[in-house]
Amino acid sequence: MEWIDMLQWSAFAASVTAAWLVGSNNERRRFIGFWVFLFSNTLWIAWAWPGQAWALVALQVALAAMNIRGLKKTKVDEPG
Repeated sequence: MEWIDMLQWSAFAASVTAAWLVGSNNERRRFIGFWVFLFSNTLWIAWAWPGQAWALVALQVALAAMNIRGLKKTKVDEPG
């Protein structure tokens, strides 16, 4: 399997994991989920760019903006 194929499957796994975390009732898990989503957005862009899949790149940029919004709206109590 080529590295680009591994990138696609890594992006898939990160997206599914992030969706599971964001769906949690636990604020900390949701917060982590948004970071994992941002990581998956980066992976998807890295996978789509060489193939010039510009619609997918644009989608990931838009989703990244929403994930940043989610991060800002998710309040996590600081320990201590």
